[in-house]
Amino acid sequence: MDKNNKKRETFSSGMAIFFATLGSAVGLGNIWKFPYLTGENGGGAFVFAYLICVLLLGIPVMIAEFYMGRTTRKNVIGAFEKLKAKRIWKSVGYMGISSAFLIMFFYSAVAGWVYSYVFKALTGTFSQLSTKSTAEAVTFVNAQFNNTTDTLMPPIIWQFIVMVVVSTILIAGVKKGIEKVTKTLMPLLFILIIACGVRALMLPEASTGLKFLFSVDFSKLTKPVIVTALGLAFFKLSIGMGTMITYGSYFTEDNNLLGTSAKVALSDTLVSLLAGIAIFPVVFQFGMEPSGGPGLLFKTIPLAFSKMPLGNLLLIAFFILTSIAATTAMISIVEVIVAFLSEEKKINRTTAVVLTTGTIFIVGALTVHSRSLLGQVPVLGKNFFDLFDYISSNILLPLGGLLIAVFIGYVINKNDLCKELSNNGAIKNEKLVSIVRFILRYIAPVLLMIVFLSSIGII
Repeated sequence: MDKNNKKRETFSSGMAIFFATLGSAVGLGNIWKFPYLTGENGGGAFVFAYLICVLLLGIPVMIAEFYMGRTTRKNVIGAFEKLKAKRIWKSVGYMGISSAFLIMFFYSAVAGWVYSYVFKALTGTFSQLSTKSTAEAVTFVNAQFNNTTDTLMPPIIWQFIVMVVVSTILIAGVKKGIEKVTKTLMPLLFILIIACGVRALMLPEASTGLKFLFSVDFSKLTKPVIVTALGLAFFKLSIGMGTMITYGSYFTEDNNLLGTSAKVALSDTLVSLLAGIAIFPVVFQFGMEPSGGPGLLFKTIPLAFSKMPLGNLLLIAFFILTSIAATTAMISIVEVIVAFLSEEKKINRTTAVVLTTGTIFIVGALTVHSRSLLGQVPVLGKNFFDLFDYISSNILLPLGGLLIAVFIGYVINKNDLCKELSNNGAIKNEKLVSIVRFILRYIAPVLLMIVFLSSIGII
């Protein structure tokens, strides 16, 4: 390890590593995107495809990124350089940085919706739901969501607030910022989402919601469903864009990379399923459409708490913790860019954070809101919100994952890989490492290539 890398910040412990990495994986992808994509893509069939993608592709690629990060102690570009990769491989790092920008353009806008719902809950906007009929309550929450997203200045202001929060955490650094926030707040998210799931299971239509979520109709396993499931797996696990390379570079030397990846993937999947359990019984209880789109979370959760004792208090807590999940995920995405600028371009960390978040806010404010300057301008048949989501989730992330898998599977020496993943022989995991390498060499590239070609319409 060179002299500069010795001065580089690292997480303080295995627990800190787990919560920070889980904080990157658990975010709006779990609580916002997973439920609505499940609703749009056939329920249990989509969940089944997603789980397969996590097992066969998500975990191995995450391990590959952890390896690159810790063995080099570098950012996503510097990692390829230190591994003496040919110049063409550096393009994977630049794709990751591009993905981070594209995701943050729309992700920060959705986080703004969450922040605004914290304010609505705090001011008692939803307290009147308890006195309304079911039809009136559904109409009311639909109107609230439209007022949140389909106006000019409020969503932009909330997006700005989101970026200020993210900037503040990142400027504090790895230990005082990222680690402190994730280690303190991630356990609270688990507690509340379990409570939401328990409440949803008490509804009369709970069995209908659970059947929709877990009953697999294989006739619904179409090509678009599988492509979407793969894109979500990469989006939710924060892989394919260098996030786990960057975080892996902050890992301690004694951390079990294989164990951490398995625990993070399992915990992340559990949160997604708990979110589905919390939301779909409510959807069917109130006669809503499971294919309700991006607004599904914001329409169902207020209804879920409306008939409960202390419902508004729980609603406040839920959206606060949803905002925490969004924030922890965002800091990991932005850190990919900040680490690159501060280490490769030698820009002061504070300046790098401000430049990055400022760019994200300006582009996002101009493009992703329905009433913004370019919000309704069609590009390739999509508005900018959907375009940024599609390019990042369905093209750049799978392609980045494909190239990382090929790089680790074919370019990196097997002995070097085994040495790093076994912590210099301290962990006896030769068979597991061989399985991971086999998947990275023969299974992941084939599946990812099929899905990538499918997503761009070639097959």
